[in-house]
Amino acid sequence: MKEARDAVRLEEVHKVYYTSKLPVIAVNGVTLGIRPGEFLVLMGPSGCGKSTLLHLMGGVDRPTSGRVLIGGRNLVSLSDNELSDFRRDSIGFVFQSYNLIPSLTAAENIEIPLMIKGLGKKDRDARVAEILRLVDLRDRSDHTPSMLSGGEEQRVAIGRALANDPTVVLLDEPTGNLDQGSGRAILELVSGLNRNKGKTLCMVTHDRALAGYGTRLVEMVDGKMKGEEK
Repeated sequence: MKEARDAVRLEEVHKVYYTSKLPVIAVNGVTLGIRPGEFLVLMGPSGCGKSTLLHLMGGVDRPTSGRVLIGGRNLVSLSDNELSDFRRDSIGFVFQSYNLIPSLTAAENIEIPLMIKGLGKKDRDARVAEILRLVDLRDRSDHTPSMLSGGEEQRVAIGRALANDPTVVLLDEPTGNLDQGSGRAILELVSGLNRNKGKTLCMVTHDRALAGYGTRLVEMVDGKMKGEEK
């Protein structure tokens, strides 16, 4: 029953990196659920395993052991091609570095996931216009990244993450490269997606001041869950 209720479910997840010396335990037996429509903030110091955990949630990396379920589907059991399709359709990623294609406009960067999915031109144009309105970039649609501020670039990255209407949006230090004002604007946008659109979000941060934007805070230390609070 828990699998059906949780948008994201991790069960006894371990991630170990094997080096030439000693194994490095990045994630150590984590069990965690994120309900549909929840905005979970995953907080902890650098090196505690929180970004690794986010990558496991998103199917970017595979656990050494344990299960990772999105909408009840076990990512561990998927082939590489199935996992790639699942990430494209069901999971949106927003990173600290915006990862935009410099030669493409804001609209074209947002359009990329729709093209990969095989959506027709008319439907792509309509969806891109809808996303540009959502992230408040209609007047910047034909601007390339070099013509945008850092906050605007991150809005494009968020728009790209939302293009295929994913089940879950994962954010890894999304304000880390922004000044305080731009970072606050991005977090207002992100929390609005949760409040007004019902998006399930998980954001990684090391800054407790950002925790108030979420609905639940989970702390992580040395690869383990330390505690949580509303």
